Amino acid sequence: MSKQSFRFYKDHKVRAIWDEEQSKWWFSVVDIVGAITESPNPRKYWSVLKTRLKKENNELTTKCSQLKLSSADGKKYATDCFSQDDIIEVVKVIPSKKTAEFLDWFTYSDNTIDGKSRKKAYTLWESNLVADKDVGTVKALQQIHAYLFGGLYDFAGKIRTKTIAKGNTLFCLAEHLHGYLKNVEAMPETTFDEIVDKYVEMNAAHPFMEGNGRSTRIWLDMIFKKRLKLCVDWSKIDKREYLDAMIATHSTDSSRIRKLLKHALTDRIDDREIFMKGIDYSYYYEQTD
Repeated sequence: MSKQSFRFYKDHKVRAIWDEEQSKWWFSVVDIVGAITESPNPRKYWSVLKTRLKKENNELTTKCSQLKLSSADGKKYATDCFSQDDIIEVVKVIPSKKTAEFLDWFTYSDNTIDGKSRKKAYTLWESNLVADKDVGTVKALQQIHAYLFGGLYDFAGKIRTKTIAKGNTLFCLAEHLHGYLKNVEAMPETTFDEIVDKYVEMNAAHPFMEGNGRSTRIWLDMIFKKRLKLCVDWSKIDKREYLDAMIATHSTDSSRIRKLLKHALTDRIDDREIFMKGIDYSYYYEQTD
């Protein structure tokens, strides 16, 4: 079991490991306890709960497996894990107000706009959404945005007609937006530096009322794949560092985002795990602390 991944529930990382023989994922129960309880020590909380379940002869304890998962220090430790089906049953015996919300997220039943668009994003892998000739164009970005947010926003895929700002950052004025986008589209995209410059300018444009970051990161990866046969392993880019680096680009400092992206490039462009992990991180970046 060497393939490890994770998903984000709000600001909590839930580690998982792939079982090749049984073709299923196993999830760290301690991570899930930490995500849905207020316990300062999730490991101890789970130990007490597991003891209680054993005393009650609950069959769930027999379905627990100790698997080695990577920890924050980079080392691997034996960790109590349950399969996806059994995790659902475990969560139900944890007294928490977050149980229903967590299960919606875990089973992809989240009916918020963010939840629904994330489910759509996962299917992009099989969609062949953007034609090869369109990669790097405004049209391609509109197609991505419309795919993610179609049926959720009435402006899905449509260039905004109002001026917007985020915090202290004012994006391209609406009256100049179409001309600005034409210039961004014409920018070259043959080298790493050119592609990052184009990404930074598209972010400054912020062509949609909502959903710009999630759409544009997918757009960026499509350009990298086509031009350089590379993509970004977003799991290597810390959320705070990414957001600070993107804010810095508005002061014409692209060095930080350039450095973060370069260190996270991988040639695993056909790896579905890299893509799915990238979607999880992309949506995680947008979550407010």
